[in-house]
Amino acid sequence: MKFVDEYRDRDLAQKYAAAIHEIVTQPWSIMEICGGQTHAIVKYGIDTLLPPQINLIHGPGCPVCVTDGAMIDRAIALALRPEVILCSFGDMLRVPGLRQIPDQPADLLSAKALGADVRTVYSPLDALQIAAANPDQIVIFFGVGFETTAPATAMTVYQADQRQITNFALLASHVLVPPAMELILAAPHCQVQGFLAAGHVCTVMGYGEYPPIASRYGVPIVVTGFEPIDVLQGIYLCVQQLESGQAQVVNQYARSVRSEGNLTAQNLVQRVFEVTDQYWRGLGLIPRSGLGLRAEYQRFDAMQRFGLANACLEPNLQAEIVTNDSSTSSEPVEGDCISGLILQGVAKPPSCPSFGRVCNPENPLGAPMVSSEGACAAYYRYRR
Repeated sequence: MKFVDEYRDRDLAQKYAAAIHEIVTQPWSIMEICGGQTHAIVKYGIDTLLPPQINLIHGPGCPVCVTDGAMIDRAIALALRPEVILCSFGDMLRVPGLRQIPDQPADLLSAKALGADVRTVYSPLDALQIAAANPDQIVIFFGVGFETTAPATAMTVYQADQRQITNFALLASHVLVPPAMELILAAPHCQVQGFLAAGHVCTVMGYGEYPPIASRYGVPIVVTGFEPIDVLQGIYLCVQQLESGQAQVVNQYARSVRSEGNLTAQNLVQRVFEVTDQYWRGLGLIPRSGLGLRAEYQRFDAMQRFGLANACLEPNLQAEIVTNDSSTSSEPVEGDCISGLILQGVAKPPSCPSFGRVCNPENPLGAPMVSSEGACAAYYRYRR
């Protein structure tokens, strides 16, 4: 495997893998909730170093992948308006919407090809600068991501208010991780027995929300970094608890994460946003799992500004958590996309009949094949 051949700390990695072998006595299923961790696992073959009793489940850890298709349809509709400049991170441009609006292109890149002014930015503050330079246009930033990217979006809205830039608007689709973890754990026939929590999310938010989840569901949660050694240490710490019957929150990523997180960033997010219900692609409606603009910043809400708040665009209705009940499942056929099952951790990319055949990075059927953090993209690149 590449892990043995290329990774600079392969001897230490094999040491941790051996330690996991020594303590495992029964099967355990552990979910990583970060796309960066998923890519490390697949790229370096971490799963192949583990004992067969350890089942790593890839969770909804890609923020681009879980952005609801109906929201992408709205972004495309806005981008096609002649007075709009729509700004987005680059990995959102090829994510397909639900195509609920007749004759509308499937993604933002196709809209750009048709003449829409769609621009890739590396920071939401770039969109604010574009708005300041184009006072006759309305500049909309398509804000997506977990708690990690929310502070930068909040800062942009705050600065737009302070600088009185009235031609800036936000299409907000930020999501929060802990409610998604609870939804997965509460699902019938849930297989997850432990979590590797995303270190970058906890760098911002801390991990104060995790102990109640660990206690309520009896699952250990290990805050974990992204290097292969981080992931192996996280798995070891998680298995150690599982084998001893513990369910606590442990911080493996102590070099970056503090229990309270970044209070300055949190205060800014709380000043601009309020917690709302949010639709997730592949998971459906999750209560109190999103961020919406507070009343004093509603004038920057693109959905309100263009009358899309009550638009009859349905969310991804195939997104409910599935069970292992064979009476409610059906075998996918050629051309089907099972990205919803992959985002839920119920299936892995190779089990999809379209994977690597009709679905690939050049012709993606689902969001996990598009995003650089998607599980399908990882398997296509490293395991195809």
